[in-house]
Amino acid sequence: MAVRPILKMGDPRLLQVSAPVAEFGTPHLLTLIADMEDTMRAAQGAGLAAPQVGVGSRVVIFGMERNPRYPQAEMVPYTVLVNPVLKAHWGRLEEDWEGCLSVPGMRGLVPRHRRLRYRGFDQHGKPIDREVAGFHARVVQHEVDHLDGVLYPTRIRDLSKFGFTEELFPGQDIQAD
Repeated sequence: MAVRPILKMGDPRLLQVSAPVAEFGTPHLLTLIADMEDTMRAAQGAGLAAPQVGVGSRVVIFGMERNPRYPQAEMVPYTVLVNPVLKAHWGRLEEDWEGCLSVPGMRGLVPRHRRLRYRGFDQHGKPIDREVAGFHARVVQHEVDHLDGVLYPTRIRDLSKFGFTEELFPGQDIQAD
């Protein structure tokens, strides 16, 4: 379909709470999702939320096999998730490095739940209900945060663990954005 521009941190639309999707399978929704997939793949992202392309709807996509932005990460199945609901499993939070297509060139050490359950729907209204852990759980939490107007830098506990990728990881082959 089309690669859309990705909004950058500082754009006020990234701080808004997104509205639930009322109708599934519509041409508008299907075009949005196709464009989001093209945009995510072109940017080599692990996920993308509708607000990142300027649409205030509760839609996220995620998934990757091998990604130069996250060379050590395990595979995450491609998923379209509409109107997601997360339920974190009790337990300690785990910190790991995150980046974001809306915060290009930077990384931060972000605490997230290691395991969670997510529910929602695909683009046609078919229910999705999964329990996941590790990088998969991290990606889902990151993308769903976008639907609530939250960017990962606001979750960082220690700002000395936030900076430009090439400064944090000198000499390592990690793509910045």
